[in-house]
Amino acid sequence: MAKALSATMKPIIRRYISEFVYGAVDGTVTTFAVVAASAGAGLSSVVILVLGIANLIADGFSMGASAYLSAGAENDEHVVTSKKASPKIIGFATFAAFVVVGAMPILPYCLDVATGQNTPLSVLFLQSIILTAVTFLSIGYTKGRIGQGKIISSMVSTLSLGATAAALAYFAGDVLSHLLGV
Repeated sequence: MAKALSATMKPIIRRYISEFVYGAVDGTVTTFAVVAASAGAGLSSVVILVLGIANLIADGFSMGASAYLSAGAENDEHVVTSKKASPKIIGFATFAAFVVVGAMPILPYCLDVATGQNTPLSVLFLQSIILTAVTFLSIGYTKGRIGQGKIISSMVSTLSLGATAAALAYFAGDVLSHLLGV
């Protein structure tokens, strides 16, 4: 039964893997950028959580809506593509991957606020870095595995992209907080 389900799901997963990767990477990058910039500026867990959730909702919706509109434009213009896919599913897949996978960087802050532990911000940021790195590696693994590409190469490139974006955001938050006196 599981093998039959797997055989049925594989073509569907392959059809929408690009939307999953697109949404998951962008959700993780932008949410971790919020975390890194906020950590660089020395903001509290609650502020980081509020900014992270606002990012997930607004940017996730924007990404999903953009993917939907883009896919719809391809259909409207009769652009020839090798992938026949529903614009609604494309938009939903992008949004869902953005929100679900993109939530990983704020998970330590969410748990800290929910439990009232008041964990030191440096510890929370380290936990977020580790969780985000594992998330990027998982996205890369999924992309390489489903897309039948080179798994290790895919994992390394996805992690490198995320690390670069995170470093830029952290240093921007650090520099701007000093320049603006935050």
